[in-house]
Parts: sequence; structure tokens; C-alpha cells
Amino acid sequence: MSDHKPPFTAAAAAAAPSRSAPDRFAIPATVEQLVLVASLFFLLTANRQFVSAALQGRSLTSLSTWGFGLALSVIVMGIHLLLLALAANRWTVKPLLAVLIVATASASHFMQQFGVYLDPSMLRNVLRTDVGEAGELFSLAMAAHLLVYAVLPLLLLWRVRIVNRPWLRAGAARAGLLLAGVAVLVGALLAVFQPFSSLMRNHKEMRYLITPANVLWSLASVAVQDARGAAKPRQPIGLDAVPGPSWATRHKPRVLVLVVGETARAANWGLNGYARDTTPELAGLPVLNFRDVTACGTNTEVSLPCMFAPVGRRDYDEDRIRGSESLLHVAARAGVAVHWRDNQSGCKGVCDGLPNDVVATINPAGLCEGGRCLDEGLLHGLDQSLAHARGNQLLVLHQLGNHGPAYSKRYPPAFARFQPACTSDDLRLCTPAEIVNAYDNSLLYTDHLLATLIAKLRARSDQIDTAMIYVSDHGESLGENNLFLHGMPYPIAPDVQKKVPMVMWLSDGWKQQAGLDSACLQRVAKAPASHDNLFHTVLGLLDVSTGLHERPLDLLAPCSAAGLAKPPATPAAGA
Repeated sequence: MSDHKPPFTAAAAAAAPSRSAPDRFAIPATVEQLVLVASLFFLLTANRQFVSAALQGRSLTSLSTWGFGLALSVIVMGIHLLLLALAANRWTVKPLLAVLIVATASASHFMQQFGVYLDPSMLRNVLRTDVGEAGELFSLAMAAHLLVYAVLPLLLLWRVRIVNRPWLRAGAARAGLLLAGVAVLVGALLAVFQPFSSLMRNHKEMRYLITPANVLWSLASVAVQDARGAAKPRQPIGLDAVPGPSWATRHKPRVLVLVVGETARAANWGLNGYARDTTPELAGLPVLNFRDVTACGTNTEVSLPCMFAPVGRRDYDEDRIRGSESLLHVAARAGVAVHWRDNQSGCKGVCDGLPNDVVATINPAGLCEGGRCLDEGLLHGLDQSLAHARGNQLLVLHQLGNHGPAYSKRYPPAFARFQPACTSDDLRLCTPAEIVNAYDNSLLYTDHLLATLIAKLRARSDQIDTAMIYVSDHGESLGENNLFLHGMPYPIAPDVQKKVPMVMWLSDGWKQQAGLDSACLQRVAKAPASHDNLFHTVLGLLDVSTGLHERPLDLLAPCSAAGLAKPPATPAAGA
């Protein structure tokens, strides 16, 4: 065997496998170094809103303001450093940071773009968002934001090589980081304890601006609440519900249609005196318009279950509301035929176990495109249902309504009356006037939907006693104070997110059979009301007898024959 070796050439070198090539661009780092850099990155890229809100009203020329701002920054960084240091190790640190980087970039985009707070109810909204809603929220601005604050950091993270150290040395480094983090955090807190504690006590919602701690806290809160709710069935309510006395004396079927609006705000409702006539068709009909109505929440996830609960905002208990049956179950228990039709993101548990369908599944001709349907699809097949109506029925129609930011997609071209209208899903690309134009056009379409519904109900008045209630789940911000969309924490939410339109229409037969006085109804409509009234008003209209029915919260009770026989009283708003 020959010991002769071939000469070393450039070609041979290129062909030979390189041991160092894979690590040429690697960035060696310990877990502690990576945690420290990540905490600084989150502070600088995702917490501008928190610091700005905390410094609001302070003079930027004052040294105390700068000192307070520096201490706040240290506190924010210290919180994230401790959380990451406790959760991360050499195997989990990169996957954990990868998830947090994407979540933080997404959260900071929406917080900066729309002025939202990422509290548990807002995160629940995010988790319940369907594909259609998610697609409308994605924009070029979001893509650019994610590129800078998610994709590029992920590329850097991918190049990081975690340095492997003996466990004793690694443990000592981790303990040192934790002790140092605690010491710095405590020091910063003590330095500004009085103004900081006052700030957090008076503005508790501000904690939901600290990112990504807000994501982690809200996600954990939602997970715990959902797990607790899934562990036990909804508690039945209204077990004593039975038909009221009018059921035995009526001569015609009764059909009540409850239209749950979406994101309609009272400020732009024509019947409320808005400068524009956004309700021209309803204005020509004998409807009861309630001018001062307060919603139970500022997003669908909160408002929808709350407005169908016996105790709403006046004694709000989210666990109790989500863990119990709704108004619909009480009505069904008394013998009312209940049906829910959805053109949004579901009934949020309100209709669990009851007959329901979805407009997109029905797919009415010419009304559905790209997975989204126009609200007129809610009326599909209604004529046939009314023609065969029997007994007492409650039909709930859940609108897509004014759901943003794609307001221009909520109405057909025939209702694009106010121009120019914003046609972009990225509201920052439109002028305030264009946003309002698109929003008002979608209200015009809701006006048309309700007028069409009333026409269908009136056409059957010789055969059926019919009634309609329309009320929106919450309002919307259209750029006022640099806020868009909805979902602000309730205590600090502006009125445009909490004040909603509500309209009622009752057929002559229904009013006569229920003994309702028209003049009294007009007076009642001028008084304040809220979502808290809905549960009790519907039970009263359907004449469902149960101990849950509180007559002071039943808007129409004072105008019935029994109510008129008593001294007049202002109906409770329950807000």
C-alpha cells in the first residue's frame, strides 16, 4: 500500500467539507445575554404607547419627567427580563422568543395603529377572529411593520448559537441575572413609587399597554377562564319560565325579530339628530327610536353575552354571564320557538344548543363574495317562514353591520351615497372624511335592511302579530382622539364606543293584544336605556312568566294595561 498522498489543490479544498462554514455567521450568546437583549428590544420597539401615556400631562422640559420616564423604562425592561429569565433555558429560549417576537410585533402594530388596549377581552376578540376578519385587518402597513419588527429579528435570532456551559456555571449566571434584575427593578420602583403607584391605581387599564407582558397576562387569563368554563356546563336559568296569560287568549301567531347590530354608534344614527340622514327609510316608518342607549361592553365578546343576560353591566360578572344560559334559553323553556341566524363571528355561547344557521352556509344568490355576505342574506327565506308561522317565535338576526375596518365592504354599490368613501382596510391611508363616508354608507344599508324587514312583517299583519327590536352591540371610534375601531377598556372608553342606536317597531295587532299605549311608548323612548333592559323587555313582549323578569327594567311595562293602571315611573336604564 502506497503512502503517497495527492497534492493539495484549490479544487480539492473546495470539494472538501468545511467544519467551520456552518458557524461562520453564527452569533454566540448565552441564554442570559439573549434574554437581556430581547428585553431591551421589547422595551424600545413595543412600549412607546405605555411610556407616552404614563408621561401625559408632564412637562418635557422638567428633569423629573425624564427621571420618571427612565424609571418606567427600567421597570418595563425589568418585568420582561424576569419573566424571560424564569421561563427560558438553552432549549426553550429561541422558540419562546420567536413566538413572543411575532406576537409582540402584531400587538404593537394594532395598538399603535388603532389605539387599542390588549386586555383579556380584546385578546379574546383576537382569538375569536375568523379568517375573513383577519384578512381585512391585514394591510401593507402591517406587512411593513412585521417585516421590520418580526422578520428581521427572527433572522438574527436564527443565527444565534446558544453557548453550552457546565450546569453549575449556567445556574450561577442565571441566579446572578435574576438577582440583578430584581435589584434593579426594586430600585426603580422605589425611586418613583409614589407617582407610579398612583398612576397604576388611577389608570389600571394602562398595564395593558406594557408589551409583551400584556399578551402573556391576557392569554393566561383567557385560557384559565375558558378552561374553567369548559369544565362545567352552562348553568340553567329561568327554570320557572312558563307561558304568560296572553298565550291562552291570543288568536294569531306572534313573531318577534331581534336584530343585533354590529359596531353601529348612536352619534351617526340619523334618527338621533345626526347632521346626515343615515336612516331615511326608517324615518318614514312608525318606529320607536331610543336616543340614549348605553352598551354593556365595547366589543362583541363582552356585549353579546351581556346583553342576553338577566344582570348586565349594572352588576357585571363575566364568569357568571359566560357560565350561564341566556335569554334565548329562558324563552325556549317557556315554549317560544327560538332561532339564531348569524352573519358575523358566532353567537358567543348565547345560542348554544338552540336552532341556528349561518348566512354564508345558506349562500343566498348574489349576496356572498369572498366568504363574506351582505346583511340582506339574513332575510333569506323569511317570507316562507312567516307564511308558516305558528305559536310564539323569536328570530335573532346577528348582523355584520358596520364591522371595521373594511366599512366599504359592508354595503352594495347602490348605497355608496356619501363620497369619496374610504375603500382601504388600512384606515391610516384615508382621510377622516373618507372614513366617515364609508361608515355612514354602511349605516344607510342597515337602515334599508331594517325597513325591508319591517315591510315583510307588516305584509303579514293580517295573519301574524309581529314586532322588531334593533340594537347594536357596541359603537366605534372613527379617529377621534386618534382612536379607531373599538374595544377600549370600558371605564375609559369614549361614548362613541358605548352609545348605540336602538329602534323598535310593533304591529298594530301586537300593540292591541298587549294593551300598549302609543303615546306612552313615545315618552318611554325618550328616557335613557341600556343593554340591561333588553333581557326584561323581550320577556315582557313575549309574555314569558319567570322570576327573572324585572318589570322596572322592562321598557314597555309602564305602557301596558297593567302598567298604566299604576303611578307613572321612569323605566330604569340599568347602566
